[in-house]
Amino acid sequence: MQKVIETLLMNLKGLLVLSLAVIIVGCVSAKSPPPEDATAATPPEPVAEPVVAEPEPEPEPVQPEPVPLKFWIVAKGDNLWNIAADGEVYSIAEQWPLIYKSNLEQITDADLIYPGQILDIPRDMPMAEIDAAVHHAKNRGSWSLGPIEKSDREYLRNNPG
Repeated sequence: MQKVIETLLMNLKGLLVLSLAVIIVGCVSAKSPPPEDATAATPPEPVAEPVVAEPEPEPEPVQPEPVPLKFWIVAKGDNLWNIAADGEVYSIAEQWPLIYKSNLEQITDADLIYPGQILDIPRDMPMAEIDAAVHHAKNRGSWSLGPIEKSDREYLRNNPG
């Protein structure tokens, strides 16, 4: 009987070892990652974003060249200096003698113009004439009402139209 008990104990021991082995393997396999085949699935192909073409910028409308003024209607408070300085005239105040010289039939004194007068604005003047006008304006002296300034008479005599 002793032999039976020993065999039984041995079988029991083997059964115990086998049970423990199954439990350990089960626990280990439950915690171990799945085989590489299962997780190494091909990553999804990156989806190319659709190319959105930026709209062509609209061409800027072509602005026509401003037509330079050919005449000026004198308003109250106007003077030749301010008229010449206007951006639509010359943008340079010192070019006022060009307007004066071009309108001698209605301007007797460069210091005195009247509302309602229609003054011609000369264009395409030779550079020498523009330079002479600017030189005169810078060296003329003060503005004064009365007889035509001597420097204005000299400018007109030395720069005939």
